[in-house]
Amino acid sequence: MEQAKERLQKVMAACGVASRRECEKYITAGRVAVNGRIVTELGTRVGPGDAITVDGTPLRRKTAKRTILLYKPRGVVTTMKDPQGRRTVADLVAKLPERLFPVGRLDYQTEGLLLMTNDGELAQHLTHPSHHVNKTYAVEVRGRVPEEKLDLLRLGVPLDDGLTAPALVYIKDVDTVKHLTRFTITIHEGRNRQVRRMCDFIGFPVKHLKRIQVGSLTLEGMKKGQYRDLTPEELTDLEKGMESHE
Repeated sequence: MEQAKERLQKVMAACGVASRRECEKYITAGRVAVNGRIVTELGTRVGPGDAITVDGTPLRRKTAKRTILLYKPRGVVTTMKDPQGRRTVADLVAKLPERLFPVGRLDYQTEGLLLMTNDGELAQHLTHPSHHVNKTYAVEVRGRVPEEKLDLLRLGVPLDDGLTAPALVYIKDVDTVKHLTRFTITIHEGRNRQVRRMCDFIGFPVKHLKRIQVGSLTLEGMKKGQYRDLTPEELTDLEKGMESHE
């Protein structure tokens, strides 16, 4: 999904060339080129990847903040590069003009919702331990999980890096034919492989794991490998959902 293009004169004005009306005069006078071609049409629209020159001088754009929601498939590494040559999240968004970084991690075998951004302040807020951002996962394990085992997750379990905070756990389905239990778990901590380790602790290792929600954001309408920009309203909701516990 490509970012929407904007009118050339608007982009020029935003970069401090002149007022929008003056920029229109620059365009009609043939002083502006896009990707090496002189343009004189005021309706011309440009995107982040277009090269703009004014009187032969390249336009220096201000880097706009951008945050996207990516549906990460299994078998993709949440890094920008991988020494082993595996597919990375950077490969999935390679067509974007901005260099976006993942907010937190999803491990190699986990699929689901991952935020990527070039807004360092937002990324720091979302990953800082003092801010509680709920993350919900759909979990599938082998066997029938007794309710008392799920109660342990709800209370918090001792891991090697400390006691986990209480989690919200809801049974979704018990498949007696395939001998599987499916449930959702909501946590706000961001420890490495936390849900998998919690399930290991209660004796039911994860068979399949998918992050389905972060704050109010979901994967609704999306397919694996797809991404979309967050709307201004979604960004506002995400920031409101960050409750400080400092």
